[in-house]
Amino acid sequence: MTRIWAEQALLQDGWRKGVLVEIGAGGTIKSLATDRPKPDDAYSTGILLPAPANAHSHAFQRAMAGLTEMRGPDARDSFWTWRQLMYRFLERLTPDHVETIAALVQMEMLEAGYATNVEFHYLHHQPDGMPYDNLAEMAERIGAAAEQTGIGLTLLPVHYQYGGCDQRPLGSGQIRFGNDMNRFENLHAATKEILRNLPADSAIGTAPHSLRAIAAEDFARHMQLRGNGPLHMHLAEQKAEVAEVEAAHGLRPVEWVLRHGAPDERCCFIHCTRMKPDETAGLARSGAVAGLCPITESSLGDGVFDGVRWFENAGSIAIGSDSNIRISLSEELRTLEYSQRLRDHSRAALATPEKSTGRHLLEAMNTGGATAAGRNCGAIAKGMLADLFALDAKSIHLAGRQGDAILDSFIFAGDDRMISDVWSAGRHMVQAGQHVNRGAIVRRYLHTMEEIGGAI
Repeated sequence: MTRIWAEQALLQDGWRKGVLVEIGAGGTIKSLATDRPKPDDAYSTGILLPAPANAHSHAFQRAMAGLTEMRGPDARDSFWTWRQLMYRFLERLTPDHVETIAALVQMEMLEAGYATNVEFHYLHHQPDGMPYDNLAEMAERIGAAAEQTGIGLTLLPVHYQYGGCDQRPLGSGQIRFGNDMNRFENLHAATKEILRNLPADSAIGTAPHSLRAIAAEDFARHMQLRGNGPLHMHLAEQKAEVAEVEAAHGLRPVEWVLRHGAPDERCCFIHCTRMKPDETAGLARSGAVAGLCPITESSLGDGVFDGVRWFENAGSIAIGSDSNIRISLSEELRTLEYSQRLRDHSRAALATPEKSTGRHLLEAMNTGGATAAGRNCGAIAKGMLADLFALDAKSIHLAGRQGDAILDSFIFAGDDRMISDVWSAGRHMVQAGQHVNRGAIVRRYLHTMEEIGGAI
């Protein structure tokens, strides 16, 4: 049994001091006690917090971070010009490369305070579009990376069939993603088998890529295929996407989902930056989770999510790092809040009368992220997985801070270097601020980058 003692911890009923957490079999919290002196046999920490899931990731894109900031031949760069560069880059990647890149991403997620990688996995086939002998070869490599890093894994095989709503064939850059519905169901079953060799806290869901990339009638099949797991889908990310869906279906993307998709709390819709006020309110009230990726949404010019209206309608959120151009829990939350302030000329936009901005956002992303991951986590509580991270109480950013001000100082004044320890389902993978296998993971990544090359 693992015993952790914290000077302070954020529990479900608020901040408590002298908190003793006992972790039992399966990585779940066996017991909690407060106002306890530090036992001699317990691992000592400063500020103990529930560690969230990273709810949306395309791991391979980490290796192209920093390579797309030059102006292209078009008069104005956009998401769509970036996407063409991404397609060119992924043509180089082998299964070995993908495993090595995924391991680095997962390591960086853990060091940033995330306990779980929810991988929106769509890179399935060989560069010419032919499946590998093992249909789930690439998914198996994501699982192999998780074995190296110890991160919790929710694997979302992605169904990507068409190049647009007119059901045109996939282009050359997209053919590595492609499956019809029948082959996708075989891929999903093969991926589920991979999880049998991973820790018991691993999970699977399903992910129709977008309304542009699947037949609309297949959305219902995905709702059945998910079983007890989550369903994730990109939704209302770009102006051109919204226009294409409306032209094809007579409804904007969110309107289509609300009318035909029967969304519920196990649906996570990614980005949602192009919603009208009534769409925002309606989707929030459906119970669905909004999977937000503020750093990537800023990088790609997606737009600003209407967080104020979303929370006014009791909406749930999760946070992901998407393109992994930068993996930083504190910066994702800071960017989300600052985007609201810049748009509305306000301050503390996402705070509530009871909770500060930092506490509201961290608790909201923990709750929504647990749902989006299909994982028994999200709070420091008996019976939940011990997904935990600790802040260094001696950080200069926390001098004189108590209660919610700890979280606000971490998010708005400090950064992820304040994180000292991270546990995923009780696995103590980050100690003294670094992943326990950092050296080997980084060496393999550097070798892979030499093979791939540094230009697109």
